[in-house]
Amino acid sequence: MALTEPAVEVTHLRKMYGYNVALNDVSLSVSLGEVRGLLGPNGSGKSTLMKTLVGLLKPSAGFARVLGLDVDRDSMMVKRAVGYVPETPRLYEFLTAAEYLDFIADVRGLGFQEKSQRIKRFLGALDLEGKEGDMISSYSQGMKQKVAIMAALLHHPKILLLDEPLNGLDPKSARVVKELIHELSREGVSTIFSTHVLEIAEAICDRITILQHGIILAEGTSQELREKAGLPGSGLEDVFLKLTGTRDVQDIVEALLR
Repeated sequence: MALTEPAVEVTHLRKMYGYNVALNDVSLSVSLGEVRGLLGPNGSGKSTLMKTLVGLLKPSAGFARVLGLDVDRDSMMVKRAVGYVPETPRLYEFLTAAEYLDFIADVRGLGFQEKSQRIKRFLGALDLEGKEGDMISSYSQGMKQKVAIMAALLHHPKILLLDEPLNGLDPKSARVVKELIHELSREGVSTIFSTHVLEIAEAICDRITILQHGIILAEGTSQELREKAGLPGSGLEDVFLKLTGTRDVQDIVEALLR
């Protein structure tokens, strides 16, 4: 792939679930090393877009490319290059964390020494060292999230697709993940990062794409989005609420108090 090509390219992508439109004519481009935030209300299409990019869903129309590979035609090669954390990770909970990560590393083709070193480093970094012998079924939601993140990163992916990855994480682990995303960006790894926490999007994302009802409402840097919303000095929360046409929050609160 030429260095000038985007890491992720989506063109006129459409995804239907029966008669329901989940994505409608979505086009976007993510550069090498870019951290792209995906914002949007529940049901806006964020998770559908990520599942399509990793080859779990087949587009109804349009196309998407990851590192120059067609996600539909070359889905296995795409999966090899991508690290994916779904919104609700499904782990093999009858395994211990050590067994699960060892299994994932074998599937990813890591050698014995490399997988042992990387698993040990991740367990220490995310405060699971000493607990890796426990069954995943006994873990809290935050601990399970850590295992999912480690599994996505073990094989040195060139693309990260992270759907609400910080859910349930303690502040230290969340900070480790955010800093790791920044460091990987410097090494040319591209990340698409879905979150409902606007402060996180503003802190770690180079550009932000706002989705609603399966279409792109706006995209740009935080400052560009403020200018588009006509709120140059406001926080990203106010910008998001205005761009998505959300009713005034105070009106909603007053209605609930009646």
